[in-house]
Amino acid sequence: MSPEPPGGDGLPALADIRAARELLGAESVRTPMEESRWLSGLAGGEVLLKAENLQRTGSFKFRGAYVRVARLTPAERARGVVAASAGNHAQGVALSARLLGANATVFMPEGAQIPKVRATRAYGADVRFHGRDLGEALVAATEFASRTGAVLVHPYDHFDILAGQGTCGLEILEQCPGVRTIMVATGGGGLVAGIALAVKSLVPEVKVVGVQAEGASSYLPSLAAGRPLPLKSMSTMADGIAVGCPGRLPFRAVQNLVDEIVTVSERSLSRALLMLLERAKLVVEPAGAAAVAALMDSPESFETPAVVVLSGGNVDPVLLGKVIRQGMSAAGRHLSCRVRIPDTPGGLATLLGVVAGCGANVLDLAHDRGRPALGLDEVEVDIQLETRGASHTLEILEGLGQRGYGVVSADDSA
Repeated sequence: MSPEPPGGDGLPALADIRAARELLGAESVRTPMEESRWLSGLAGGEVLLKAENLQRTGSFKFRGAYVRVARLTPAERARGVVAASAGNHAQGVALSARLLGANATVFMPEGAQIPKVRATRAYGADVRFHGRDLGEALVAATEFASRTGAVLVHPYDHFDILAGQGTCGLEILEQCPGVRTIMVATGGGGLVAGIALAVKSLVPEVKVVGVQAEGASSYLPSLAAGRPLPLKSMSTMADGIAVGCPGRLPFRAVQNLVDEIVTVSERSLSRALLMLLERAKLVVEPAGAAAVAALMDSPESFETPAVVVLSGGNVDPVLLGKVIRQGMSAAGRHLSCRVRIPDTPGGLATLLGVVAGCGANVLDLAHDRGRPALGLDEVEVDIQLETRGASHTLEILEGLGQRGYGVVSADDSA
């Protein structure tokens, strides 16, 4: 993508982003940045984590939402504000409205994560449910604004939103003046666009990389077409970046200033989230782990020092448990296999003895005698094991084979 001077074409310039920071003042958190030694080891150079999961409301979204609401006139605030969000923008708008004395209505997709819904209501917003995804919720919010006069606070496609998100870019340059690569989770594009506008204005040679989930990658086809194109369908657990079409303003910034867009799989997201829990002691949501996933997938591809933005930490504990299990599988620390054993007294105990001898921990198991391929004296056992890693998984499978057990199927996730 050929770089052009930031600002212009309806986009915030550096002065606008600096003004947004003044407006935010002490309301937003200057989020910490710390080196990740395990990521630095992978990349062969310094990698730092910008912890926007520790921002107010648990994500970067508060920055843009507050700037947008703060710049409304008293008459506009009196009419109230309305937003659409899967959760993070909802919380940012709700808190901003409460701080600035405006009523907030937020449309969320059916099935939005319960903790995000509860937090949004706790900040004082009226939460309404509409549609299956952010796009459908946004249609309802837009109609509500037209019908009631409430001001729509778009999640990513507005000048003030981009200026507010750009304040994160200013902080990155101050906290890591020598940064060479900045990696940013990307949905509608507000954060990556804002960061690129700020950073490229001051240090044009810094590489800015947007990261999308494979199942919700709207930017790659849109950039290829030269205009925002809606996806026909989406599928990802990373609801924070599950956006079916790039925003008009963010698209212009990404098209001109962002150096690369990459995608990551669900397994990579799970693995990154697990590693952030274990190694960085940081709770992030799947979208918040996207940039880490991209670096882990291809650590040699990004010049260091690199800053990886953890965009949010609002994760449903139920989802977190599922993601941790998938992350363990992706890291080769979970083995799921089906073993055929004799259907005789002590048969299961003998199998478990072999497993214990291999140093594996049994998480769950179940018998199945109903498969047509089984003999009258056979039973299959579905067994879930916790292992120490990919090499240990292979040792367990070899140990079972050496003891004469037929492993009918196995997912070693190595």
